[in-house]
Amino acid sequence: MTFTNAQHRSSTQRALPVRAGACGLLAGLLAAFGSVSAAPNPGVPVASFAQSSAGAVDPAKQVPAEVAVTDIDFKRGDGGAGKLVLRFDGEGAAPDLRTEGGAVIINVGNASLPAAMQRPLNVTDFATPVQRIDANQGAKGTQIVLSTQGAFEPLAYQTGRDYIVEIVPRAEAAPGRAVGASAANTVAATGQATAAQAAQGDTRAYRGRPVTFNFQDVPVRTVLQLIAELSDLNIVASDNVTGNVTLRLINVPWDQALDIVLQAKSLDKRRSGNVVWVAPQVEIAKFEQDIANARIALENSAEMITEYIPISYGSAEDIAKLLTEESKSSQGGGGQGDSSRGFLSPRGSLSFDRRTNTLLMIDIPDRVADVKRLVDELDKPVDQVVIESRIVIANESFARDLGARFGVRAAKDRFISSGSLESNQNLVNTTLDMIDSGDGRPEWGTLSQSLNNDFGLGDLNPGSIAFTILGNTINWDLELQALQQEQRGEVVSNPRVVTSNQREAIIRQGREVGYLSVTGGQSNNVPTVQFKEALLELKVTPTITADGRVFLNLAVKKDEIQDYTTITGFGSIPNLAKREVTTAVLIEDGQTVVIGGVYEFSDRDSVSKVPFLGDLPILGNLFKTKGRSKDKAELLIFVTPRVLRVAPRSY
Repeated sequence: MTFTNAQHRSSTQRALPVRAGACGLLAGLLAAFGSVSAAPNPGVPVASFAQSSAGAVDPAKQVPAEVAVTDIDFKRGDGGAGKLVLRFDGEGAAPDLRTEGGAVIINVGNASLPAAMQRPLNVTDFATPVQRIDANQGAKGTQIVLSTQGAFEPLAYQTGRDYIVEIVPRAEAAPGRAVGASAANTVAATGQATAAQAAQGDTRAYRGRPVTFNFQDVPVRTVLQLIAELSDLNIVASDNVTGNVTLRLINVPWDQALDIVLQAKSLDKRRSGNVVWVAPQVEIAKFEQDIANARIALENSAEMITEYIPISYGSAEDIAKLLTEESKSSQGGGGQGDSSRGFLSPRGSLSFDRRTNTLLMIDIPDRVADVKRLVDELDKPVDQVVIESRIVIANESFARDLGARFGVRAAKDRFISSGSLESNQNLVNTTLDMIDSGDGRPEWGTLSQSLNNDFGLGDLNPGSIAFTILGNTINWDLELQALQQEQRGEVVSNPRVVTSNQREAIIRQGREVGYLSVTGGQSNNVPTVQFKEALLELKVTPTITADGRVFLNLAVKKDEIQDYTTITGFGSIPNLAKREVTTAVLIEDGQTVVIGGVYEFSDRDSVSKVPFLGDLPILGNLFKTKGRSKDKAELLIFVTPRVLRVAPRSY
């Protein structure tokens, strides 16, 4: 195992391009790999390593073996980054990356490029900073040019036979801000790195100080030691952390650089305080699995206890089902280990008593404590909701009718006037009877109505005046009718109900109307009594949202008897006027809204007349009847929810 301890230093030392505490390490790296370059911006810590032609380096290593490019692959990475992968047919490739204006140039002096790959690639459709890739073979080897657009950060690393270059988009710095001192530069660089992470949409925001790495084929353990010096972290590297890595990172947060190194070598890390343990992913996974197995073994050997958990507001049966069956199914029941028992250990059991509403639990102390905490969170009183509804039915009608009826027949004697022709007939018949019985004259008999024209107004019972003129040879009958009728009515129904949150409530009021129905054949008819409901009903299920509003799923119904249909020999069948609305609405607490409404309006004009005679001026009114009617009906349904907060009692 390798142990690296980084000591804290003063802020003055932090502003230096290279840490004083890392002098011994950097001196060794300088002797092995070349020189250390200063930071491009004052105050930004940079560690830059580049191969040199110094005599300290073995000449055989300066001239790598010839390799060939076998594949050029480009794809879109996380957060809109462009990712270029160069694959060689062997190890030993020596790529060199540099940035010139808006282009990233990669030179591989010891690599050849097949003719089939020497062509431009348009990668605009990938929506990354890279717009075009040009691959060429020159006298000095292979050259790859990435034409870019916008601000970006280049990241490069080599693993095995692959050389990977990532072009990460970077947020532009706000204009008009002056950057002066080295501390300001450090803060600005850190802010740019954080903004770049935000622009990428990364779930993790890197906040380490930016560093620059540029080295080839350096041991991974050396890179980890350098990062430990720059980050003031204690890094413990497993004995299985081996191999070399090639990196070129410019102004990258040190924690992101650490993640890139770990990703390139299939490593992982676990942090505890300021100590970071680095090991292969397989080794860390095995370590954590061993801890889980040890915990399960400890649970299997722990002492069992019995606990009685009273339930105050909920149902013990429902909570027991939630903690066992439903939790097991949500975790993919049927698995192995403790997941197959929900919140219980493999040896635990949970039952309930309906009479006392109590949970009976037998399990290890840790699981019992977990269930008790969960029950404390779930067993709380549920808020209640008062739902008030108003159903308003408004009706208005207006009718005006004018009419006349008259007749001519043989008769005599005198003039009679009354309220209608029916009254005139009764008076005439009474007089004739008196005359016939008093003076012994021949019997005239009773008069029957014989109208030549009847424009009566039916069953409306209008006001009328009638005249009957009895002559020796001719009887004249005339009746004038007039009607004006106005009606206004309003029916208000106000059902109100209280229910708990997410519990359905129903309130009904009305009656059942019975009627006869006949079943059977022609000779065997069996009458039976059936019923129709004429009800006022409110059915509602409220849900109180987290922000204090109320979601209502409701159905309102208002039925009433309108009239009857009479069937000869079987009685009358009621006809119902039905009004109903079913909806779901989100309402503020205490707010009143109209959830539905219907408006009806009718306007009718009618004329009944005798052809030609009814069209005569003035006299034509005796030969026709005029009528006009207007009807208005409006239905409005209001609803108002009010939340009743219920707080638990303290004992």
